Amino acid sequence: MSEPEETPQFKAGMATRRAVLGDAHVDQTEKAKTDFDAPFQKLITESAWGTVWSDDTISKRERSMLTLALLAATGNFEEIPMHIRATANTGANKDDVMQALMHVAIYAGVPKANHAIKLAKQTYAEMEGSP
Repeated sequence: MSEPEETPQFKAGMATRRAVLGDAHVDQTEKAKTDFDAPFQKLITESAWGTVWSDDTISKRERSMLTLALLAATGNFEEIPMHIRATANTGANKDDVMQALMHVAIYAGVPKANHAIKLAKQTYAEMEGSP
């Protein structure tokens, strides 16, 4: 598989992605990458991580809260556990996450917030080594 051209956005994005999600997650994703999804991985590394997450206008803590709220509000629950785990690196604590998800309940619907809270509870329990 050919490696993507490493633009400044790609380099910044990979550094931010590793800082937020952790080396183990990024290494696993990179190992699973194929020629088929390499263009997509390049796109998200440059745009999501190299442009949006690398901008310092707001903090990584605030970005975590926004991301979790948006994922829940749009019903994109699959990535919520990954972003809950990322809070260990971004500084968003459980109270921050709950406040973001309470906003989801009011502005996007209680069922979406309820499901996101369930996923967050499960993920926090896993992170803390609880059954």
